[in-house]
Parts: sequence; C-alpha cells; structure tokens
Amino acid sequence: IQAVLLELLEYDQYSAGGPQISYMEQENDWDRDMLLDPAWERQQRKTFTAWCNSHLRKTGTQIENIEEDFRDGLKLMLLLEVISGERLPKPERGKMRVHNINNVNKALDFIASKGVKLVSIGAEEIVDGNAKMTLGMIWTIILRFAIQDISVEETSAKEGLLLWCQRKTAPYKNVNVQNFHISWKDGLAFNALIHRHRPELIDYDKLRKDDPVTNLNNAFEVAEKYLDIPKMLDAEDIVGTLRPDEKAIMTYVSCFYHAFSGAQKAETAANRICKVLAVNQDNERLMEDYEKLASQLLEWIRRTIPWLENRTPEKTMAEMQQKLEDFRDYRRVHKPPKVQEKCQLEISFNTLQTKLRLSNRPAFMPSEGRMVSDINGSWQTLEGAEKGYEEWLLNEIRRLERLDHLAEKFRQKAAIHESWTDGKETMLKQKDYETANLSEVKALLRKHKAFESELTAHQDRVEQIAAIAQELNDLDYYDSPSVNTRCQNICEQWDVLGALTSGRREALENTEKQLETIDEMYLEYAKRAAPFNNWMEGAMEDLQDMFIVHTIEEIEGLITAHEQFKSTLPDADSERKISQTNNINCSVTNPYTTITPESIDNKWEQTQQLVPQRDAALQEERSKQQSNEQLRVQFATQANMVGPWIKTKMEEIGRISIEMNGTLEDQLTNVREYKESITEYKPNMEQLEQVYKLIQEALIFDNMYTQYTMEHLRVSWEQLLTTIARTISEIENQILTRDAKGISQEQLHEYRASFNHFDKDHSGALFAEEFKACLISLGYDGDAEFARIMGIVDPNNSGAVTFQAFIDFMSRETTDTDTADQVIASFKILAGDKSYITAEELRRELPSDQAEYCIARMAPYEGPDGVPGALDYMSFSTALYGESDL
Repeated sequence: IQAVLLELLEYDQYSAGGPQISYMEQENDWDRDMLLDPAWERQQRKTFTAWCNSHLRKTGTQIENIEEDFRDGLKLMLLLEVISGERLPKPERGKMRVHNINNVNKALDFIASKGVKLVSIGAEEIVDGNAKMTLGMIWTIILRFAIQDISVEETSAKEGLLLWCQRKTAPYKNVNVQNFHISWKDGLAFNALIHRHRPELIDYDKLRKDDPVTNLNNAFEVAEKYLDIPKMLDAEDIVGTLRPDEKAIMTYVSCFYHAFSGAQKAETAANRICKVLAVNQDNERLMEDYEKLASQLLEWIRRTIPWLENRTPEKTMAEMQQKLEDFRDYRRVHKPPKVQEKCQLEISFNTLQTKLRLSNRPAFMPSEGRMVSDINGSWQTLEGAEKGYEEWLLNEIRRLERLDHLAEKFRQKAAIHESWTDGKETMLKQKDYETANLSEVKALLRKHKAFESELTAHQDRVEQIAAIAQELNDLDYYDSPSVNTRCQNICEQWDVLGALTSGRREALENTEKQLETIDEMYLEYAKRAAPFNNWMEGAMEDLQDMFIVHTIEEIEGLITAHEQFKSTLPDADSERKISQTNNINCSVTNPYTTITPESIDNKWEQTQQLVPQRDAALQEERSKQQSNEQLRVQFATQANMVGPWIKTKMEEIGRISIEMNGTLEDQLTNVREYKESITEYKPNMEQLEQVYKLIQEALIFDNMYTQYTMEHLRVSWEQLLTTIARTISEIENQILTRDAKGISQEQLHEYRASFNHFDKDHSGALFAEEFKACLISLGYDGDAEFARIMGIVDPNNSGAVTFQAFIDFMSRETTDTDTADQVIASFKILAGDKSYITAEELRRELPSDQAEYCIARMAPYEGPDGVPGALDYMSFSTALYGESDL
C-alpha cells in the first residue's frame, strides 16, 4: 500500500511539473521489512535474470529461477568471476546446506572486499531462497560492477548515468529524461539512445508517442539483434505499470551505456591511432624525400668526381682551352643548383628531426652512406677534386703554351741550321787543292779555317737545337718523334761535317808546305766577315725569336734589352764598312770565304727591317700586359670590397641569431628581409665572376693587389647564404615546436633570455657549467637532476647544449605528447582487450589506407592465445616511438 501511494504521489508531481522527490540517492541498504510491489518484483526478476544470463552465457550456462539457481552458491561465484575478471576461492562441491552456505559466504565476502556494504543480507537467506534478499543481493552486484564506475562530471553513479542519458537524448523531440521510471514508459527514450549512436538501426521520425508498446518492442528487438543486449523487460509490463521499477530500468539502461561507451572508446582509440599513423606516414614521406634527394645529390657527386679527377692531357692548346671552358660551364651552370640542393637537404633533415622530436618519435637515421656528414664528406671530396682539376688545367695550359713556343723555336733554329749546312758536305769533299798552286792552296786553307771558325760558331746553335728537343721530350710534346728525328739528322750531319772538316784541314795543311803565296787581304776579309756575318745571323734570329711573358716587368725587361741591342747597331755598321774595305777586288771571288759583301749588305738590310717589327711586337705585348694589370687592379678593387662585406654580414647574422627580439614571426620576417638584402648584393658577385672570367681567359695566374681569390669569395658567399638559410630554418623549427607543444611566446622569450644570459661567449651553445647555471635559474637543482637532463639534451656527450636542444627539453618538460603506452592502450580497445588484433578488426575500425598501413607493418602475433592471421600491435606501437619508450 505504501509503495502504491508513493508511486501515485510521484506520478502526480511529475505530471504537474512540480518538485521531484530525491529518488537518486545511492541505495546501500535493503530493507528486509519493506514490502516489494508485485509488479516491481516481476520486473526485477525478469531484468536481473536477463542481466545475469548476459554474463553467464560466456561460460556456457544460465539460470532459470533467480532465487533457486543461486541457492548452492556455485553459479553466484561463477557470475562474480565473469563480471570481475578475478578468481574466487575454490567452491565446495558438497550437496549439504553447510556447503551451500559456505559457497554463498565466499561470494558475499568477495562483494564486501570490493567496498560494498551488505546490510541485512545473509548467506542463510540466499540459501533458503528468499526472493527479496536474492533480488537485493543481485541489485547490489549490479550497482557495484555495472553502474558504480559510471560518472559524468564527477557525479555519483546514478546521477552520472542519468546525466549521460539526458545529454544523449537532448536533441530528440518528445523525450525528456528526468528519472528511471516514468520517463521511459513511452519507449521513445530507448529508441533515442539507439538512434543517437546507431542511426541506421532506427527510423526515429516514424515513431509515435501514443504507441508506447510498439516503441518499446522496437527498441528491445533492435538492441537484442544488433547490440547484443538481451531483452530484460516486456513492453506490456512497463506500459501496464503506473511506475516501472527504477532498478530494472537502470539495469537495462546501464547495458546500453556499456554497449555505446565501448564503441566510443573504440572510436577514441581509433582516432588516436589514426593521428599517430598520419604523423608517421608524413614523417616517412619526408624520409623518402630526403633519401631520394640525398641519393640524387650523391649520384651527381659520384659522376662528377671522376670527371674532375681525369688528368688526361690534350695535345693542343685549343683542346685544353675547351676543357677549361667546360670547367667554367660546370662552375656557372651545373654546380650552383647542387649547392642549393645540399643546403635544402640539410634544412629538410633538421626540420624532419624536429618533427620527430615533437611527435615523440625516434630520430631519423638515413640509410648507410646518406647521412648529412656523408654528403658533406663527399662534397669536400668534390671541392678538393675541383680545386685540383682547376690547378691542373692551368698548369697544363702553361705547359702547352711553352711547348708551342719551344716547338716553333726548334723549327726556326733547325731551319736556319739546315739552310746553313746545305751543300757543306759537297764543299768539304772537294779535292780542288790537288790542282791548285801555292797561293790557291793557302787560299783554300784560309778559307777552310774561316769555315772552321764559322762551324765553331754554329756549335752553339746545334747545342741549342738539341737542348730544345730534349726539353720538348721532357714536357711530353705530342710531336716528339718528328722533332727527335730532325734533331738526330742535324746531329749526325754535324758529326759528318766535323769529320770532313778535320780531313780537309789535314789535306790542306799537307799541301800548304808546297804553297806559300796567299792574299792576306782576302784572308783578313774572310776573318772579319765571318764573325760579323754570324753576329748578323744571330741578331736576325734573336729579332725573330718568339717570347712569352706574364707580367709588365717581364715585357719591360725585353724592351730594355731590345733598346740596348739597337744602341749597338751604329758600331755594327762601322764594322760592316771596315770589313768591306778588306775585300780589295770585289769583282773576283774571294778564295777564303763564301761570304760576299752583297750577302752581308742583304743581311744588314734584313736586320734593319726586323728591328721595327720587333719594336711593334714588343709594344703590342706591353699593351697586353698593361691590360692584364688593369684586370688585376679591377678584380682586386672589387674583391677587396666584397670580401670584407661578406665577413661583416657573417658577423651580423651571427649577432642576429643570438640577439633576436619580438615574436618568432617577427624574427622570421626580419631574417627573411635580411636575406633579401643579402640577395640584392648578388650582382656584385656576378660582376666579380665576369672579371675573373676575363682574368682566366688572359691566363693571369697571380694578383699582388689582393689577398682574396675567387674560390675563397665563392665559398664565403655560399657559407653566408647557407648560414642565413639555417637561421630561417631554426626559427621555423622553433615556431613548429611552439605550435606543436603549445608553448607561449612569453615562455619562448624566457627560454631565449635565459639561454643568451648564460651564453657569455655568444657561441650559440652552452657548455656544461653554463647550462647548469641556466637550469638553476629555471628552478632545477641537484647533481643527479643535472646529470639526467644532460643525458637528454647532449646524448653524444659533446659537452655543449644548443638552443634547439634546450627548447626541445623545455617543451617536453611542460607539455604532453602521445606515448607508446597510449597507442598500445588504444589498439587494445579496438582488439577487445586481446593481446593481438586481426586484419578484419583493423579494416573495420580504421580508415582503409591506415588499416592497410598497419597490416603491412605489423608482425604476426606469436603468443600462445593467438589465432591464424593474428597481428602483434604491441611491438608495432613500440616501434613507432623507438626502443627507448619501452
């Protein structure tokens, strides 16, 4: 009667919208004297029985009568083991009452051990089949194991479950969940819960509030068929009762909560896994890009180095000039893009490492031979080969230039000598002295002595020809065989001439005893004419001699020597005239010499013509050297401005990287603007390159006006651009770190100020003692703590801490990141608490691309409880973060 009156009172208040009684207080007591409404008892029997069977079926058993089937305590203990996941003490298998009481007491003791206060419920009453006590005990179990852990916004279990229902059904019309009895009678609340989570199962718009039986049956049938929630109430019982039993409703609703909360956990777990996999896939793409670009750059270096190391000389100057032009083309066209690729590769590597640190992933280790250090090593080898190749090219051009000069000189001297020796063998083989008189013999002897004097004078020329041939051989002249053949012919002919000369002299001296008359005047002429003729031939040869100089001083020396030669011409002309007077009878052939006054006059005229030609050649060379000197001064003037400018900018960017103010975005903007100002200076470098090209084409090899070389300025320029690019990359990485870790701008300013304060030498790194002082200023203390932090920020034991490492550490100290344990827990939810997961489960819970990503990388599960095709998600999750997170 009391129960019916209470139900009527609550119904009237609910219908009138008046104040509700507090029915949500936790029921810890079960009043043994209170009468249980028959309708409520019927609902509780059905609901509690279905709830128990939903768990007992996992063991292959069930109950039919709730107060009878729990009397021996065996199924009660089994139920508690299933819902708790724990083992209870071994039950007693006897059939006596004492055995049953002991088993029920073991179950009640287990319930009490979970913090549940059992009031007025004893083992004897359960064994005796007391329906009210048995239902009270089952309700206590349901409260503890199905409802107690439900808490929304720190509410109690019942309030939490009610708040969850209110939030899930709030968008639905005609649904207003205020309690666990009347609010559920029309069945719309049950349907709303299902539709909110599985809209494809319910056509909510077709449900009518005035048809509660249809609504309830629809919800119960869908829940049993698709959600694995057994039917725990009859629609007719709920509709036919003024107020349904709230314990039965709460039990039923808690099954919906657990069914959908499990799906939500799976969804949350799947979202976490997808986020982690997306980060990993993006990082792998960046790694693949790095590997591809590194491979391409290393392949280019590998192909280029053999070309630069090829020292195969060419035979001609034109071919070597083409090699030099190819090398300049490599410097201007092919190498600059590779310099940019190398710089970009280093920036990409640093950015990738920053992303890996921010996502708590292990550092990226490129495949063997593709580390940044490997690329730098290969690049240094390339630079060394390039420098050696340029030096070799210039030396080889000098060598070929000298070879061409020597070869031409050899041909000139050989031609002069061969012209002189032409007919000399025939002359020496004559035996005209056999029929000559004494005067004729003396004349022949004197003529022969004059020839010997001339022959001796030509000895130097033969030696010069041999020396030039030897030098051409030493310098590996390509046409050495023909030079050697010609030289050998000249030497052999010279030996023949020497032998013939000795023989003829001996024959003439023997005949001289018989001949005494001789024309002294002709002899004197011959003696004076021969040296003078030889002098003129030497002068003509010198005037036609090729020359090669590299400085203005050298050409001035040649001009001075030429002027000195010209100053001797008046004396030579006097000697020529004196020698002419010694040839008394010019109409008669001089028996002592073949040198006639006409030949001397002809050679003198040739000499007079060669002098102004020599003047013109020397003046032309002087103009060339003056132009070269101007190129030296022009290059030095520009280089002496560019070199200090680059050095100043290097010092400025060093200060900028230390003394940055404002937000990171402001710093990034300022540094990018600074980079643009640097880039605007590039035309000066290009102009300097143009001047340097002219210097190379003019074969200028030294410059006393500057200490800077083009190679030094190129390296300094590239280093300046690389330093600016690195500074921009560091700021971008700091922005990435700030945004990913949620670090405020004020924190970054604090970190930068602390770091700069202790970076006394502005080196951009803190040494151990400086870093320790910095940590103390931030609140860290203790040698053990310092040692721990140093192990994190300086894993290679270099003794110095960079600002990026400092920022990474501080961000890890102040922010949270995903961990391997969190990912493992997420996979465990998707796997239904199993130690493994199947491909089918992955495809069901994750987007297709990420599911296939996991399947392709997960190792087979090797545990004892696995099934065919099971995958090991634990080792896969750990591998995402590295072994250090185990």
